[in-house]
Parts: sequence; C-alpha cells; structure tokens
Amino acid sequence: MNKIQKIHRENMKTDVPDFNIGDTLQVDVRIVEGGKERIQAFTGTVIARNGQGIAQSVTLRRVSYGQGLERVIPLHSPRIASFTVVRHGSVRRAKLYYLRDLVGKSARVKEQHQQQD
Repeated sequence: MNKIQKIHRENMKTDVPDFNIGDTLQVDVRIVEGGKERIQAFTGTVIARNGQGIAQSVTLRRVSYGQGLERVIPLHSPRIASFTVVRHGSVRRAKLYYLRDLVGKSARVKEQHQQQD
C-alpha cells in the first residue's frame, strides 16, 4: 500500500451519514477562540458535493436574516464534530446552484416521502 493512501485511510471519518443533494444537514464545527474550544452548529441545504476520498467536500446553503449564506465543509476535517441529517429532500439535479437566485417559499426543496414496509 502506498504511504499516501495509508495516511488517507487513517484520517478518513467513518461516522459520515448517508446523504444526498437536497438534504438538510446539521454540521457541528469545532471553533477555537483564544484558548477555549466550542461547538457551533450550521444547518443548511446540501447544494453540491465535490471531490472524493479524503478530499470530499459539501456545500451547504441557508438564508439567515434575509442574507444567503453558503459554507463549504470538508467532510473528513478534524474540525468537524458531527453530521446530522435533519430531513431528506427530493430533487432531480446534481447541483442546486439555481437556489441562489430564488427567495422565500420558491427556494425550498420538496421533502422526500418515506416508504413504509
């Protein structure tokens, strides 16, 4: 095994949940301020997934106080405390960049209906 591949495998997280584009995720990020460390939650809709392996990242978008916020989060970063899937969305595209131009109710993603067995 290549040394680089071994390092990648050791640093990859195993607790990343299964999510898709259009899902709403809550990501808990470790923030260091001075000598203290705290956890800050960021909840947003997944509009893109990029990369693969340890370099994989996800772009989350939310609207806060009328201002659109986007945050690119590396999935396997040691600064990420946890991921939580809040809801599953139903979309038909791989990238949801069109949400940047929409405002209000039209900017929402339909929720995926769960099938009961």
